Amino acid sequence: MTIARRTLLRSGLAGALGAVLPVPGLRNLAFAETGPARPIFIVVHLRGGCDGLNLISPATDPVFIEARVSELRVPADGPDPGYALANGPDPKIDFRLHAQAGGLAELYKAGNLAFVHAVGLTDGTRSHFVATDMIEHGVADAAGLNHASTGWLARALGGSSATALIAASASGTPSNDLAGLASALAVPDLGGGLGLPGGEPVQTMLHRLYASDNGKVADAGRRALASLGTVDAHIARDPQQKPLPYQPANGVKYDGSGEFERPLRTAAQLIKMEIGLETATVDIGGWDTHEYQSGRFKGQVTKLASGLAAFWNDLAAYHDRMIVVTISEFGRRLRSNRSAGTDHGRAGVMAVLGGKVRGGKIYGAWPGLAPEALDEGVDLKVATDYRQVLSELIDARAGHRVEGVFPGYRYPGPLGLVG
Repeated sequence: MTIARRTLLRSGLAGALGAVLPVPGLRNLAFAETGPARPIFIVVHLRGGCDGLNLISPATDPVFIEARVSELRVPADGPDPGYALANGPDPKIDFRLHAQAGGLAELYKAGNLAFVHAVGLTDGTRSHFVATDMIEHGVADAAGLNHASTGWLARALGGSSATALIAASASGTPSNDLAGLASALAVPDLGGGLGLPGGEPVQTMLHRLYASDNGKVADAGRRALASLGTVDAHIARDPQQKPLPYQPANGVKYDGSGEFERPLRTAAQLIKMEIGLETATVDIGGWDTHEYQSGRFKGQVTKLASGLAAFWNDLAAYHDRMIVVTISEFGRRLRSNRSAGTDHGRAGVMAVLGGKVRGGKIYGAWPGLAPEALDEGVDLKVATDYRQVLSELIDARAGHRVEGVFPGYRYPGPLGLVG
């Protein structure tokens, strides 16, 4: 595996490395391991603006039926009905999960998966970049970005370990949720081992360069080298030191899209190394469905459901330590557009999965879809601030205080997601 250039920049290593080729070999840099088992927080970003109303539809709401073409809503009957979800937010409405989300339906029925509907940013932006920036930095509006230079996950973790990889992005670059956390790494794939550009000579040079310096760059360098070495030392190898293929537990096969299941597999591998990982971020893009949404959305839901189900079953031994949450920058408009798609909207859906999650329920208030209830007359209104969901999960993760994680936000208390 090659370490991404932006990863090196964020770790303070790029200037010393220069233009060199990636080769494996960091095992002699492995530092001491951490002690007791830690809670594990996985954040899954649905990049592009997932249509929550197409993922979980108020299937029997006459306003919804009138507003959308049939291909962009989940039916309650007919040849391809969605999965009925017990304990919806409005007892008068039959809420249905997309028909391609069978893996999620099973987790919901088993009581391990919960949803929060009508959730999102309180700011009305419809810009992917601005909304993503706000969510990753844990703020409510653009003004908040002026006061939050670090990511909300970095603040929730409260610091870095000099001896363990406590945070990772299973992607090519570190997520901004982790901005400001010196030891966070981007690790998209471990199939070929973990290599440092330049091999042994550069490795030795960097180790000596940062060993005696007390500056911030040197500290970041030491942390990055320690994290890389720790991971590399725990990759299983054959007698010739070639990395062995990862073997999921319980007969699980990550056989879907590499775009999503490969990083989930990487996250699972990092968790099983028992090197102190406390949080990981995973991305699944492709949710920006302005046109021809029906077929594309089915494919996206299939990837999401099969990937999370495989990840859950692979990590059965870790269920009570795990909390997985999905989040998207915003939802989509109530009414479908003329291109058989949906445009940028407001409220969406978050999913929460874990061994201690009070699943089998859709949480949050349901504002309804009547014209007078819509945001600006066109969108499902945000009834639950995304920060309330994340605050509850942070608090449940290990009894951490949430003050300061979301600047200027007063946590109103839990929705009851975690028991």
